[in-house]
Amino acid sequence: MRIALVDGQPAGCLVVGAANPYVTPAAEPELYVQVLVIDQRFAGHRIGQAMLERAMQEATAKGVGRVRVDCYAGDDGRLVKYYESTGFTRTETFTVGDWPGQILERRLGA
Repeated sequence: MRIALVDGQPAGCLVVGAANPYVTPAAEPELYVQVLVIDQRFAGHRIGQAMLERAMQEATAKGVGRVRVDCYAGDDGRLVKYYESTGFTRTETFTVGDWPGQILERRLGA
């Protein structure tokens, strides 16, 4: 778990590791963003983007070629669009119960 701080206050949390059990297993080495949570009091501070960049740095250090993440894909798709704005691309969709999800990936160097 990595915690982002802004002026000494917790502003976000990132957890990376193996893919969640409802996700198709990777056919290549990867780092998976299991959790990314940002305190909305710090909206606009680019905390999420900084934490995703941290995940990319960790992937590079481990010698893996991609980072994947999944997110809620319903309603207006705003969360999927957010990840796309940070360099991720859509790969596959999934459903857990009634919850629609999207898996996205970002290749190192992209």
